Amino acid sequence: MSTKPRVLIEDWLPVAELGIESRRERGAASALPPLSFLHIWWARRPLVASAAVALAGVLPAWSEELAKAFPEAVELQDEAAYRRWLLHLVGIWGDPIIARRMYDVAVATGQRIPNPYTYKQAFRNAIPRTDIDLLHAVLIHTWGELPVIADPTAGGGSIPWAASRLGLPVVANDLNGVAASVLKAGVEIPATRGLDLLPELKKWGGILVNRVEERLKEYFPSGKAETVATYLYANAIPCPRTGRLVPLLPDKWLRKTAGKEAAVRMLTEYDGVELPEPIFEVALGRDVDKTDASTGTTARGKAISPYDNLIIDGDDIKQAAQTGQMKQVLYAVAIRKPSGERTFRAPNQTDLDAIAAAEAKYAEVKDLWLATGILPSEEIPDLIPKHEIRPYGLTFWTDMFTPRMALVHGTFVEEFAGLVSDVRDALGDLADPVLFELALMQGKALNYNSRLASWHVSKQVMRSVFERHDFSFKWTFAEFEGATALYAWCLDQLLAAYGGIARLLDETGASTSDLEDRLPREVTVLQGSGASLALPDGAVTHVCMDPPYYDNVMYAELADFFYVWEKRTLGRLVPEYFRDALTDKDNEAVANIARFLTMGKRRQELADLDYETKMTSIFAECRRVLSGDGVLSVMFTHKKADAWDTLGMGLLQAGFTIETSWPVNTEMESGLHIRALNSAQSTIMLVCRKREDRTSDVKVYLDDIEQEIRRAAREAATRYQHDGIEGVDLLLSTYGPTLSVISRSWPVYSSTPDEDGRDKLLRPEDALALAREEIVDLRRSRLVGKAAKVDTLTDFVLLAWDTFAAREFPFDTARLLALAVGGLDIDTLERAKVVSKSAGKVTLLSPSERVRRGGDSNAPGVRPEAASFDYIIDAVDTTLYIAEHDGMPAAKRFLDKHGYTNEAGFISTLQGLVNAMPRTKLKGEWVVPEAGRLDILCTLYFPDVILPEATDVATLVEDKPEALFEME
Repeated sequence: MSTKPRVLIEDWLPVAELGIESRRERGAASALPPLSFLHIWWARRPLVASAAVALAGVLPAWSEELAKAFPEAVELQDEAAYRRWLLHLVGIWGDPIIARRMYDVAVATGQRIPNPYTYKQAFRNAIPRTDIDLLHAVLIHTWGELPVIADPTAGGGSIPWAASRLGLPVVANDLNGVAASVLKAGVEIPATRGLDLLPELKKWGGILVNRVEERLKEYFPSGKAETVATYLYANAIPCPRTGRLVPLLPDKWLRKTAGKEAAVRMLTEYDGVELPEPIFEVALGRDVDKTDASTGTTARGKAISPYDNLIIDGDDIKQAAQTGQMKQVLYAVAIRKPSGERTFRAPNQTDLDAIAAAEAKYAEVKDLWLATGILPSEEIPDLIPKHEIRPYGLTFWTDMFTPRMALVHGTFVEEFAGLVSDVRDALGDLADPVLFELALMQGKALNYNSRLASWHVSKQVMRSVFERHDFSFKWTFAEFEGATALYAWCLDQLLAAYGGIARLLDETGASTSDLEDRLPREVTVLQGSGASLALPDGAVTHVCMDPPYYDNVMYAELADFFYVWEKRTLGRLVPEYFRDALTDKDNEAVANIARFLTMGKRRQELADLDYETKMTSIFAECRRVLSGDGVLSVMFTHKKADAWDTLGMGLLQAGFTIETSWPVNTEMESGLHIRALNSAQSTIMLVCRKREDRTSDVKVYLDDIEQEIRRAAREAATRYQHDGIEGVDLLLSTYGPTLSVISRSWPVYSSTPDEDGRDKLLRPEDALALAREEIVDLRRSRLVGKAAKVDTLTDFVLLAWDTFAAREFPFDTARLLALAVGGLDIDTLERAKVVSKSAGKVTLLSPSERVRRGGDSNAPGVRPEAASFDYIIDAVDTTLYIAEHDGMPAAKRFLDKHGYTNEAGFISTLQGLVNAMPRTKLKGEWVVPEAGRLDILCTLYFPDVILPEATDVATLVEDKPEALFEME
């Protein structure tokens, strides 16, 4: 047996199948894996991709020796069968490629067809015991024992859960106490306790919910003819001129469903008397004035006073909030009638009295609760700018809740504390697992009952605090009925989530002869830095990780919202997870500029360096715990080159070689078949090994390996392009092969010395720039049908449309594309009126926006009277401008005058543009108007230009593929 087995992922990964199944796993929010519903965690990986990478990193590559070692196993007798077996092991029990192709045809033709996916989502399929036994036998044959899979930054637990499901020993670590709790509750406890825990969760959860209800029901009255579900509030401030209260309403809609419309009317006077604060009425159905309902009192951070119709500046709003003048005004109540009808009514005196009673009770208990650790006392720390909500008067974490909300959450904490001894007395060693799961109800309640939660008018449901991965102050917000509805719902959610998780685990590998014979599972959850794992040297066979993505998500900042409350519930069970006042941001591996706010302009530079240092330390620790023949696989999704440069440097400096990489399209597709502004849709799987010490003392410079880098990038791009990878993802797909070339020769030095004339280590970004140049050449050739360049401005426009398929795209990626096209920069493109830039975005200008007049008549741009053009894109845009304003015959005269109808460069550019621009219509109208004019222009005057088929998306239902199927 080889001392360093070659593993399957080094040769093959089913990227197309995994991409389709990953998107299918996330295709409907209500059908996500149950792990997603246990407790929020941000940026979880799809389970099917996690399972495939974890497994392919320990399964040996197929060989004849393997087939001979298991002569009775048909799954191992040839390479094709072996690959089909991997798909089976991760739950892909059909052909997703054929199914997706059928779906795409149905979309293109508008046909209704039977659901082409004739098998369940991959995570729903329980792998039989016979397959698990053969898997374990193969792994023991390869490694001598079952290989340990470790995730040092395990977060929401997708990787350890997927590996544990297959019976592999798992170590899951996270620095964050909230994440470690999610790992314990979502992986360790269901893996070891299974469905046996469910009856006790129902019993004790019911007791806890009843105790909370008894204490709170007087503060949430419902009438005999209704059940209150939700209270809708607006934040409000005094008008700076009249002193009267101004509710900050973006609009007045409650429901827009045709025939069931509902909206509030805001009255500022009654019977001719001016009111100090408005009162509200609810209009239903035909009584709704749609114009008034669509008119609010706030927009873009400012407000308008309904008393004098003058603007209230955003700074005045914040000042009022910070000085305690912002109030919360109840403006509508969502109710359910005995018939089941859901509707709305205006607040009544009973509602207002109950709120006042709750506020009085909260004032009575607040100091005691703070002193005894029931309520959080922690202040909100410095946050990154997009999370900063303290200007709106939110200083303490409890400020994110109204007094009645805080009373509800505090009551749960107190009742949970009282339940602990009861459960321990009754259940013995089963008690803490039961209590641990019950404590997670609190996280669900916090997420849906806060001043940052809101009412979703379209869906008629509560919208959670973390609908997005950030903090967002809400002008209006919603309150869950806190006595009978909130925690009863949270318990239902917990039982469904835990039951679903445990059932998937119990059914996988279950014995067909003995239902009590569950597959044994070994899960170890650690809480601490990924740079200091409580594991011996060489203890892990496969470190499979999904590390923090640079500055994508500030996990610790967001988790504080839960941490300060859960340390008072979960912290009673695992105090070591919650030892600090707030989450550990100092040791978190993210590029968090909030930690360097006092450093002025250097804050981003320091945040980047901090992230690189921490990731290098984590990778170095991975190297320590990894066996000599072990594998490191890293999943990474980020569009910014800086993030890849930092990640790559961390891997190189920690002593790894990048053996191969695989792009898997794991992210949700954007609507209308147009790629989203910031989208990197693919996760790149980097497969690494420990680097052996170099025997040569000869220094390697970038010039020495430049051609190898270019060749690797081009080969990778050609291969992945064939597999349907495109746009930003195609750029990213070359990063792994590029890093691989560097890593084999590391240390590699830059071709340019430092300012003192000494050699300096190469930054991966310098090599990635070469890879992007190769992609540009490859895509240019594909677009215009030949490799020759046109000119730099035209090239940029062609490749921007090709890469982003949208007029607007991220500044960072645009900057890199401009450099790769021909050393351009965004400022040059802006001066040429090719693009405009603002707030991290770059926008391609339309022909009408590119018109030059007066003194600029010789600069690049649209110039109908010009005698000649230096850049072909200027000539094309001028043609389109004339066609738009003067008609196609005038455009034809312009073309004839300049001889463009027979000019090869002009015709090549037209061909490239029609290939690159989205040829998409919405209800018969072109989404990109230039694409429509190009279509007419080429049809009339350029018969040699081949026009790709256009797509009309009017009949498509965004993100709901099942709408095209006849469901059985």
